[in-house]
Amino acid sequence: MDVPEVVVDWRSKGFWLPTTSMTGEDIAAAKPDLFGGLFTWPLLVLRREAAEANIATMAGYCRRHGWEFSPHAKTTMAPGLLARQMAAGAWGMTVATPNQALVLRRLGVRRVLIANEVLDPAPLRWLAADEGEIYLQVDSLAGVAIASSAADGIGTLRVLVEQGHDHGRTGIRSPDGVEEVARAVVAAPGLELAGLTAYEGQLHYQPAVDDFLDQVALAFGKIRSWVQGRPILSAGGSAWFDRVVERIAPADATLVLRSGASVTHDDGFYRERTPFLRVPQEGPLAAALDLWAQVISVPEPGLALAGMGKRDAPFDEGLPVPMEIRRADGSYAATTGLEVTKLNDHHTYLSTGDLSVEPGDLIRFGISHPCTAFDKWRHIPVVDADRRVVEVLATYF
Repeated sequence: MDVPEVVVDWRSKGFWLPTTSMTGEDIAAAKPDLFGGLFTWPLLVLRREAAEANIATMAGYCRRHGWEFSPHAKTTMAPGLLARQMAAGAWGMTVATPNQALVLRRLGVRRVLIANEVLDPAPLRWLAADEGEIYLQVDSLAGVAIASSAADGIGTLRVLVEQGHDHGRTGIRSPDGVEEVARAVVAAPGLELAGLTAYEGQLHYQPAVDDFLDQVALAFGKIRSWVQGRPILSAGGSAWFDRVVERIAPADATLVLRSGASVTHDDGFYRERTPFLRVPQEGPLAAALDLWAQVISVPEPGLALAGMGKRDAPFDEGLPVPMEIRRADGSYAATTGLEVTKLNDHHTYLSTGDLSVEPGDLIRFGISHPCTAFDKWRHIPVVDADRRVVEVLATYF
């Protein structure tokens, strides 16, 4: 996989380069201190050791259980991280849109799974003509017809029929419906049935997850013989992949997990939902993202404002979590009693309780939900254990 050269300059949020530019390679060679003046606040930072440990953990987990791993690239869209996942043995990469598939193909990723139905004829024609190994999903007869019409005469589209659950996202709601759509794929010119896919991540309780996965196994049994070659069975978000591995285990299929958030984990949503809480002997994962922001005002007792907001931090699945204070003199303090209560576009409201914070203090925040963190940052410094920058990631959103 290709990792293009990274160049940072005045357009790169969090880097302070008003009159010059630097390559990521130059920055890595210099190993600047995070607090040495090259960076300004707010700033999203990736901790290298934690991210690399997470990548190794998921790769090992999949190998032990006989599953392939196709991590969801939409979490990071960062070639530097995707290349590490591929080097760790990833079967392929998962994306959400044809645009993301185009990016990954240009980066040299050969096997790409689009975890959505594609209905736009222009991307479908490109997908049919592309020489990589790309898979897309269908969950309707209309989707089958549109894909077949676009591909006919150009090439062959590899199709995974998608099963869903009631009140969930996309996907056919019953095994019988899966069978009907799969039959249509087999009969359609320009399409090749490759297997079945499902997503259980929106279910909240284990019994419901297990029931749904049992339905997925049933549906797969109905269509597996129609696939030429070895069928693919794919599932697994970042919250229930242990149940996927436990409940689905056909011997004659390529089994593919797609968990995306595991690469960085978090200090909020996934910290409370990681499957390794249920199977601790298989993990753990570690939060690898930090958001540093400066206290810019303490306008009244019990309230402080940090210079960070919705443009910088994910907030859809929980607010940032204060983890550490760095005082102006370089000393560190605990954040006991400090809590984020609200975010504006560029301000974070902090309830301070009895804790003393001062304008100019830096606060390290953990984030909740990495899937809406990376897209807010063009360039992300990677730090070692001494908080020296050893790499710069670029994101391709």
